[in-house]
Amino acid sequence: MSDKISGDETDITKAWKASQKQKSAAGRLRIFAAIAWIIAIGGEAAGLFLFYRNAFDEGNLVLLIGLLVGIAVFAIAGSMMWKAANKYDPAQKSEAFKFFFQNQLGAIITLIAFLPLLAMIFLDKDMDPRNKKIAGGIGAALAVVATLFGVSYNPPSIEQYTEDMNECAFQIKTGAQTTACSPEVAEQAKKIAEDTETVTEATKDTDNPNGRDIVYWIAPKDGATRSEWPLVFHLCEDVSTLRGKTVNQGSVTEAYAQNAIRITKQIEMERRQCGFSASN
Repeated sequence: MSDKISGDETDITKAWKASQKQKSAAGRLRIFAAIAWIIAIGGEAAGLFLFYRNAFDEGNLVLLIGLLVGIAVFAIAGSMMWKAANKYDPAQKSEAFKFFFQNQLGAIITLIAFLPLLAMIFLDKDMDPRNKKIAGGIGAALAVVATLFGVSYNPPSIEQYTEDMNECAFQIKTGAQTTACSPEVAEQAKKIAEDTETVTEATKDTDNPNGRDIVYWIAPKDGATRSEWPLVFHLCEDVSTLRGKTVNQGSVTEAYAQNAIRITKQIEMERRQCGFSASN
């Protein structure tokens, strides 16, 4: 019997990975953020078009300020939604360029939405000097504020979520206060904790009345740190499924790290094969 899990199983490993629900939420937020940024850049394009038509030479200051405010509002809205999306589906710190670009995209888009129009304001020789000073000052202030909103000062990362997830799982398993269980990592951590509880309950016997957090799984091929395919973990290395195979052992969390992500469904059979007492 194959020890691989079918591809539609949820892949929860020691290295945190966004669930389908989290990816869907992030995708929706990024679409809305893109729409907001398109509107902001569209406002900039409208302003540039009006400058080429000399619409601000003699007046229309209120219209120009309105465009600048609108650009700022939609740029900030887009940045807020983009940062919220990154909380659901963050990048890896190890991929430095992607990590920087994904987390600072709001600030980059904001600068794109403001700088050409600000340059036009300050370089237009036909615009009324007083209006230029007012519009330029307001535009520069809005650009700074909107850019600051777009910057991610402490962006989330897969590495940080991995650390939090495993700390959360440990806190759940030990009954400690769950200070690390943020919404982004709690679901995965709970799965690890639940499997650990199942294993310790199944491995209770006279010698170990509290059970063991030790499981066994097929070792990744060619010395790899993680199996290519999701695998099942077992209660001991003497079960029939593991006979004749290279086997690793460790805690449930360590099994998840190598992509052994679910306890066997043959628990009672394996308890008998492993010599544990009958279940209550």
